[in-house]
Amino acid sequence: MTEKFIGMDINKEQIDVAMRGKKENWEFSNESDGIQELVSLMKQIRPTLIVVEASGGLEQSVVRALYLEKMPITIVNPTRIRAFARSIGQLAKTDPLDAKVISHFAQAVRPQVRPLRSAEEDHLDALVTRRRQIVQMLTAEKNRRSTTHPELQTSLWDHIAWLKEEQKRLDEAIEAFIQEKAEWKEKAALLRSVPGVGPVTASTLLAELPELGTRNRKQIAALVGVAPINKDSGPKKGKRRVFGGRASVRRTLYMATLVATRSNPVIRTFYERLLASGKEKKVALTACMRKLLIILNAMIRSKKPWQPNFVFRGCPSSSSPS
Repeated sequence: MTEKFIGMDINKEQIDVAMRGKKENWEFSNESDGIQELVSLMKQIRPTLIVVEASGGLEQSVVRALYLEKMPITIVNPTRIRAFARSIGQLAKTDPLDAKVISHFAQAVRPQVRPLRSAEEDHLDALVTRRRQIVQMLTAEKNRRSTTHPELQTSLWDHIAWLKEEQKRLDEAIEAFIQEKAEWKEKAALLRSVPGVGPVTASTLLAELPELGTRNRKQIAALVGVAPINKDSGPKKGKRRVFGGRASVRRTLYMATLVATRSNPVIRTFYERLLASGKEKKVALTACMRKLLIILNAMIRSKKPWQPNFVFRGCPSSSSPS
């Protein structure tokens, strides 16, 4: 049977679909009727793989509809698609061209098909994302206090008060939602047993890093973007840097690590030893982030709470350098 690779570029109004080796594209509206027409077409084609470029959530309805029909579909970061387009000399960018590039990417790279998140996982992710947005708005409003006109100060303070109440409401909603599901409740308790890991870090990891506990230490570090990447060429040895990964998880893990360097004996000892060996603070903190993540990953896999002197399977001891 001939393999068929589909690429989809999705915006607010339209879905551009291309099949590798086929000159013409298909176009569908990004509404219920258009999505159903697309699903019917895919049933006829029976593709080997469908790749969709992430579009800030605009792709979710399409992906879910195809997933429910047991289609082999996966979502790919746009950065990977653009890098692939440049590698094949495709510099022009339009929605139909993007769909063709994505179909080419599907055939050449064949990214792994992963299970779609459940409705519960989507809900938790939406709550965590909304809380993050509220915190960002609250920070911005607080920063405006010294520059806002006196006559608008009341309005500013009213908005700050509302944002604080909304943050509190979301914290309670997130906690209640986690407690309703036994698996999340157990994982959250394990994560929070670690000094430095609080409710925000735990809920972020549950919502945005569901792979925690299912990957090895190198894979989980790469997913978050705390795995150092080599920059070597011939005899030249460049500085290793972290790159890519899930930025929101990395930011939350960074704050947890800052707390852990003071309150967690394992992370604090590791951090101080790195500084004593001449490492820059940023480099030392990144190494601590990776170590903390590896510890959390091992704890979820083994289902064992925090124990400072216990070495989890697949996790370095407190004396290990990484």
